[in-house]
Amino acid sequence: MFAIKLFSPVKKSPVPQIVLASASPRRRELLASVGIDFAVVASEIPEELGPGETPSEHVLRLSREKAIEVAGRAEVPGRWFIGSDTIVLRDGDVLGKPRDAAEAAGMLRSLSDRTHRVLSGYAVHDRRSGATEADVIATTVRFRRLTEAEIAGYIATGEPQDKAGAYAIQGIGAFMVRGIEGSYTNVVGLPLCEVVETLERLGAVRLFPRLP
Repeated sequence: MFAIKLFSPVKKSPVPQIVLASASPRRRELLASVGIDFAVVASEIPEELGPGETPSEHVLRLSREKAIEVAGRAEVPGRWFIGSDTIVLRDGDVLGKPRDAAEAAGMLRSLSDRTHRVLSGYAVHDRRSGATEADVIATTVRFRRLTEAEIAGYIATGEPQDKAGAYAIQGIGAFMVRGIEGSYTNVVGLPLCEVVETLERLGAVRLFPRLP
């Protein structure tokens, strides 16, 4: 028996050359799940909607700014910097992280027995060249009808507290999701397929590195 590491840096280095500009444990877990060697440095960019921004423009801008802001810190080593931002859209309205249990309950009631969209922006900034590649990925999520007891019970778990839209598809909140159309990892918080494709294209990682 032997194990193959699916992804590896192009050059072996004691210091990771890929940096995730996010404090999100979900993004960290997704990136780690495919074997990428990376460091984590949280961005300090405020997640505020800009004047006249569409939801897509919002997540794209924040993704770029997060990656570039961390890359601009001289004390942070690395070459490729990944920024991302995720929002939940219901009828065009942005649902952020609930401030309290009452707001979480209102969000979940509004999503019950309906479909909504999850948008995630991502950006990969190359510190050496100064170039940034970025895009927005959308996923449609359909909820089943929720009872008041289910909403109250789910909120009591504490899971909705720091989640956009007041739910986590990768956690207990999976019981509400009847189906999705599009990327699952996008709903978790990072469109992994597209991010890895970009990293490969830029030469940051290799898929199935050649054996000697």
